[in-house]
Amino acid sequence: MKRVVVLGGGISGYGSAVLARERGCDVFLSDAGVISERYVDALREHGVAFEQGGHTAELILSADEVVKSPGIPDSAPVVEAVRQKNIPVVSEIEFAGRYIGDSKVICVTGSNGKTTTTSLVYQMLKDAGYDVGLGGNIGESFAYQVATAPREWYVLELSSFQLDGMFRFRADIAVLTNITPDHLDRYGGSFEAYARSKMRIVQNQRAQDVFVYQGDDPMTEKMMERFEGVQRLVPFYGPDNVAAATLAARAAGVDEGSIASTVGNFVAPDHRLQRVAVRDGVTWINDSKATNVESVVYAFRQVAGPVVWIAGGTDKGNDYAPLFEFMPRVKALVCMGVDNGKLVREFAGRVPIVFDTHSLDEAMSAARGVAQQGDTVLLSPACASFDLFENYEDRGQKFRQWIEQNC
Repeated sequence: MKRVVVLGGGISGYGSAVLARERGCDVFLSDAGVISERYVDALREHGVAFEQGGHTAELILSADEVVKSPGIPDSAPVVEAVRQKNIPVVSEIEFAGRYIGDSKVICVTGSNGKTTTTSLVYQMLKDAGYDVGLGGNIGESFAYQVATAPREWYVLELSSFQLDGMFRFRADIAVLTNITPDHLDRYGGSFEAYARSKMRIVQNQRAQDVFVYQGDDPMTEKMMERFEGVQRLVPFYGPDNVAAATLAARAAGVDEGSIASTVGNFVAPDHRLQRVAVRDGVTWINDSKATNVESVVYAFRQVAGPVVWIAGGTDKGNDYAPLFEFMPRVKALVCMGVDNGKLVREFAGRVPIVFDTHSLDEAMSAARGVAQQGDTVLLSPACASFDLFENYEDRGQKFRQWIEQNC
């Protein structure tokens, strides 16, 4: 019996463990932190052995294969120990992809716009009557769906970390929204290494498969010069989301009338330029999904008037220079993180007031204290959330809850 060890007990990990168990594997899941009650219940229901609060080496290093959650870096000691034993390490997507049979997969990646694009493609297929599931970085675990509620189509949002753990997996339709600097801390500071990771979205594609990409994105253009694909290349030009989603849905066979209807009724996902409330003339916007500089640039272009900007978290090797042009409109920067040193250094002198805060309550109280009628309080962090929050959704939800309780 094949022994599969799953590292990480979040949405990716629990789904992988359940799928492995359902396929007859000897499964063990290990998480260094605390596993949420929902996932613990699912693991117990499916008879999956697990541990939390630490890793037991002998139980992990006896694996035939390890499925690693994307939030765990390759530099983590437990992962290094696994690799030293020459145990294969794959992602949830690679693992689940082995068991989808004749189902088709649309995969979306990119530095910006991938969540909205993925959600829009999914909605287009769903509205057209397709049997479709949503997974990857959003929705339910891909592996859990394959194990418990298989679909004819899957639409997956994929991060570079998920792509790094994919080897034989193939997207029937691949979508690349753009490539701008992000996660450089995980790629040795190399933008090109990060870009190569994004291009893994097209690996293994065949002549009948489709690659939708932004034809006028500079780094994508550069990577395409080295790319020798056999699949159908479908470029789009200009802003990402609707154009990319439309081309992907058309490639999947959805008719133009249905697509137009979906676009007209579509509501953007939570945590992306989401207006939470207007209180005493102050607009509060949740843009927690903006975890890189380019996403924050986009946010500033959409938000008018004076801004109280809440930013910070786990810096990913960011270059904040593209944001400097917007600073004349920022009346205060509220840095919210365990270590705000880099943000403070970059923006001190560019913004009239810089607050150095280390909790949500402290940050929100500072923002409320400085915001006046006509201002916008914009949570657009430019950073990952893992220092103070479970993920960007948790950060956005707590932002909204604080407003509801205190404004």
